[in-house]
Amino acid sequence: MSVRRRSERVSAEEPPSRGAALRTHGARGALALGLALLTYTLFPAAPVADVPIFEVGAVATDNVIAPFAFTVPKSAEELATERTVLEAAVPATFRYVPAAFDSATAELAAFERALAIPPAIDPRAVVPVIQRAALGFGVRLGPDEALYLAQPARRDALLQGVRRVFERWLVAGVSSTAALDGVTGEISLQRDDRERRVVADSVSTFAMLVARARLVHPDPGSPIADALYVQLLTRFFHPTIVPDPAARRLRLETLRASVKTDKYQVRAGEKIIGANEVVEREDHEKLRALHAQLEQRRGSELGLRRVVGAVLFDLLFFALLGIALRFQWPAIYRSWRRLGLLAGLLAMMLVGAAVVTRIRPFHPELVPIAFVALVVSALFGQRLSLVVAAIAATLVGAQSVFRGTNALYVALVGGIAAALSVRIISRRNQSYYWIASIAVAYVAIASAVGLALDLPEREVVASAGWGVLSALLSVLLALLLLPLAEHFTGIETDLTLLEWSDLNRPLMQRLSVEAPGTYAHTMVLANLAEAACRAIGANPLLARVGAYYHDIGKLARPQYFVENQAKGRNPHDKLKPAMSASIIRNHVSAGLELAEQHKLPRALRAFITEHHGTGDITYFREKARERDGVLPTTAEYAYPGPVPQSAETAVLMLADGVEAAARVLSEPTAQRVREVVEHIVRLRIEQGQLRDAPLTLRQLETIKDEFTRVLSGMYHNRVDYPAASGGVTSEFASV
Repeated sequence: MSVRRRSERVSAEEPPSRGAALRTHGARGALALGLALLTYTLFPAAPVADVPIFEVGAVATDNVIAPFAFTVPKSAEELATERTVLEAAVPATFRYVPAAFDSATAELAAFERALAIPPAIDPRAVVPVIQRAALGFGVRLGPDEALYLAQPARRDALLQGVRRVFERWLVAGVSSTAALDGVTGEISLQRDDRERRVVADSVSTFAMLVARARLVHPDPGSPIADALYVQLLTRFFHPTIVPDPAARRLRLETLRASVKTDKYQVRAGEKIIGANEVVEREDHEKLRALHAQLEQRRGSELGLRRVVGAVLFDLLFFALLGIALRFQWPAIYRSWRRLGLLAGLLAMMLVGAAVVTRIRPFHPELVPIAFVALVVSALFGQRLSLVVAAIAATLVGAQSVFRGTNALYVALVGGIAAALSVRIISRRNQSYYWIASIAVAYVAIASAVGLALDLPEREVVASAGWGVLSALLSVLLALLLLPLAEHFTGIETDLTLLEWSDLNRPLMQRLSVEAPGTYAHTMVLANLAEAACRAIGANPLLARVGAYYHDIGKLARPQYFVENQAKGRNPHDKLKPAMSASIIRNHVSAGLELAEQHKLPRALRAFITEHHGTGDITYFREKARERDGVLPTTAEYAYPGPVPQSAETAVLMLADGVEAAARVLSEPTAQRVREVVEHIVRLRIEQGQLRDAPLTLRQLETIKDEFTRVLSGMYHNRVDYPAASGGVTSEFASV
């Protein structure tokens, strides 16, 4: 007794022609080339490194010698900081203006001449004349003030006092009060072609000038004279020390120009770092500068060779993934939809990585590797997800922009954690477990890198924080995309199966009401199939939900199936065997019609078509032979198939036969149940119904054991309770 493997069937088929194979592989190669071109477009710098770039704190494994002289430029932040420090050291600049004193005394003399009133003027008209003359100099006088200035002795004394103030203090240097507001420390004062530093508080201001002027006040006892005195000082004051912003700007520009833009200068042949030496920050900066110089020099050389080399470099990663799919996951390799989904996920990851390089170039934990791994693991399994995560992480880490960072390790750990976190999805809250697993992985790698490189705690915490945010966004995006991905590829995850496992769905409600016998039969099969699939490592949830819907076609004519018939009423007694066989056979096509109408997932539709395979409808075939005397054609008395293509549908086929056969046992002991199970399994193998099912002989033995265990428990013996106490015995008869 043996089960033929699928490879035997494939080898028996006619191999595809060489031209068809070339077209198939060529089209997939073009898809890989498109991804490689996209990678080069997003990361145009050559991914191959001539110079190793060691992290700060790492131990160099090689000597690095400068092949040519180059400089290490300062960063924009460093230049800005250095210039700010220099600018802060430049004091406010003032200059002495001797012409201001001349202007003040000249205007004061002109004002004095304007107020000289001829004696012939009527004394009553003197006040308005004085007011008009003063107004011409911008001095607004009241009647009392004009009358005061109309008196020659008082006027001369007051103006002489103002003149003495200017000659005594203004000529020495006085600034306006506003010019020195907010100025502290020293200022630069230019006078007589010389520049000297003076304390800002030592420079006389107009307020100080007014205070000193009161020392030589000609008429301090008169309020009118005091007001006129201050008004005239204010009007004719011209500061002799004034700010010189142009000179300060020139000095600042000179200082800015003097700041060197180069941080270090490296000579040709100079050792940048030696083997087994600890890399300091200066060494790391020199290595990165040398790498940038090499990239710049390559850019001026033949561009086509560089582009071709870079594209081929990226293409190798996608080629490796394609080869792995070809030999390990051929179903995915053959399906354009599934290949397209994988390519789309990788393209999204590459675009996300490119965005990260422009926003947060030193935070590779934001690269959406985890998102890709989650979707692939949920749809195609953990093994493929691990391969995709490893290749994607290596591809990203190899790009020039991530060189010198820990992108490879961070992305690899995050991707693997995401791939391993997705197991059997049975509850929505498992997404919290995904987030926690990926977040812990990112925190762990951030801590490990931080401790190894002796990074500041602030950088370690920031890296861990970005990793936690990446975990959250990756899971949310994966959950949003999964329904679309399932619909596009035709692959249903366990979340979809859980939705269809609800027995309150319309089809299940109809089955329980319109075909109660079939419903009960369905529940028994669900228990058998789930137990067997769990024991052999198949998908128990798929087997259970598939069992729920495998016989929904019987809703078309439930009374024609024995489990729904009342005892003694069999409508087949009035039909010809061929018609009865047609009704029985058509429950498969009727089931497909209901599945299409209710949008049943493709994975569940397989249970409708495969649970009988291409087996014979033996009961009515034998009736036809007894009636006509000849064995009828097989096509009329056989199910349309196909034979089971998966372990789950094969288990359901065996459970269907075993459950029906066990029902006829009068004494269903464990031994007799085992004999029935052995017979049904052997019969299905001899009929060739398991030729395409991926089941081994060891798994078949496990399936037999589970069927025997479950059925023996279902058909266990019960004791007779005494009839006198209201019990039921085997000879029970109602009164």
